[in-house]
Amino acid sequence: MIPRTDLPEVLPLFPLPGALLLPRGRLPLNIFEPRYLAMFDDALKTTARLIGMIQPAVADGSRLHTIGCAGRITSFTETDDNRYMVQLSGVSRFRLTEEVEGFTPYRRAQVNWDSFERDLGRTEKDPGLDRDRFLDLLARYFDVADLRTDWGSMKDAEDELLINSLSMLCPFDPEDKQALLEAPSLTTRRETLVTLMEFALASGGGEGSLQ
Repeated sequence: MIPRTDLPEVLPLFPLPGALLLPRGRLPLNIFEPRYLAMFDDALKTTARLIGMIQPAVADGSRLHTIGCAGRITSFTETDDNRYMVQLSGVSRFRLTEEVEGFTPYRRAQVNWDSFERDLGRTEKDPGLDRDRFLDLLARYFDVADLRTDWGSMKDAEDELLINSLSMLCPFDPEDKQALLEAPSLTTRRETLVTLMEFALASGGGEGSLQ
């Protein structure tokens, strides 16, 4: 865990629509664009090894959402064709305050970590989670959306791992992913997740696969 005092004031940004990283979650990335290869190399030279995952707020990417999540590079593999297969571990959400001009080919921003102290704390619980009802809804959503998963792992998972993993992996629209990211508590995120699954069921679901 990175102490609050070690979090940097400036983060390199990786704008990626639909990609959701949450605190204590894990996000695999396939990095191949030259500017992001440079970002990765620069991040490895720092003590914290952090990359700020954030979603574009408009289609052309000129404007970004104000809230993202910093991930620490915890493992990577370099391929024969000069790509990096990277795993980020979620550390804390941040609020983008101002983009920083500079000579790097990738975007950077000044960020504020205030109001996200719980991200650096202990694993969250969801006292209001009715696991049987939640898993029943989940099974119906997976059936309609043609998704598959390890149900044994789902049933045994801790509250945070269950809710955050589903939030990250389910094929929701980018704006829905942003709503899950910005949820102030695990309970609110679960309520948002339930609403999104119920809406998907009412509209016929989607397609995909959860590994």
